[in-house]
Amino acid sequence: MGRIVATRLLRLVATLFAVTLLSFLMTSLLPGDPAAAVLGQEGIQNEALLEEVRADLGLDEPLPVRYVKWLGSALQGDLGESYINSGQSVSQTIKDRLPVTAQLAFMAILIAVILAIPIGVIGAYRQGKWQDQTTSAGVQVALSVPNFITGIMLIWLFAVQLKWLPASNWNRISDKGLVENLKTAILPATALALTQMAIFSRLIRSDMIATLQENFILSARAKGLSDRYILLRHALRPSSLSLATIVGINFGALLGGTVVIETLFAIPGLGFRLINAINQRDILVIQGITVFVAVAYVIINTVVDLFYTVLDPRIRRS
Repeated sequence: MGRIVATRLLRLVATLFAVTLLSFLMTSLLPGDPAAAVLGQEGIQNEALLEEVRADLGLDEPLPVRYVKWLGSALQGDLGESYINSGQSVSQTIKDRLPVTAQLAFMAILIAVILAIPIGVIGAYRQGKWQDQTTSAGVQVALSVPNFITGIMLIWLFAVQLKWLPASNWNRISDKGLVENLKTAILPATALALTQMAIFSRLIRSDMIATLQENFILSARAKGLSDRYILLRHALRPSSLSLATIVGINFGALLGGTVVIETLFAIPGLGFRLINAINQRDILVIQGITVFVAVAYVIINTVVDLFYTVLDPRIRRS
């Protein structure tokens, strides 16, 4: 087990280095001049002022030197300050907006799992019958419709027609309380959850179909145990190992994959801030958020990988 952990950690360090390097290069090589974005239309006509701003931002230094300096500061938790909003720390921006995106991702995963388990179990238990065909058709629709289309439909139904929920904005728990927070979170979380639900339910159905063919299931049936007891107590747990893996991976992906939904619902999360930074050509904010999301994804992936070896002894033996 120690060798597995050491190998995963070494791989994690190498992956994190590659992620930070690629993220830095991709954002640094974007077209346009950050100094011009800082000064605006009037400032770019003054070449001397442009050069001064480029020097202040370190843009006149070679790219490898800029990367080493940026990485050294990032390892100390300093991701720099916004070019556009002077004095605004990138680290503080991430700290303020991460709870919003994390709550949205967590709620989406929770809703998806709650819906996916019964759908997947029914599909496996009634394989090939009308129940399986009906749930499979619904899952296919959920998988085919983009989440922003789902979001628009939810806004039209629950905000415009029924007027039950707000169409946009975000109420923090610390400001408005849990109930008001959930009113603004439920629609975007549901829009994100439906695609995840489709993936999870297909995975559960596939694994449970294989589990139901195992000898211990046949033995349980021979003992006269009810189908419901067998499904929930004997078949669901071994069929959930792959689900546990994909849930962790998808949660990490959702931390950076809520950009469209956050923009659609005007939610002040990481994705919404990233879009604004791209429009403003605010390089350090783009770098900081991109690297943070990528690093979070890689770390969550590694933790899930290690957790999976704990759940399944066959992986440790292999």
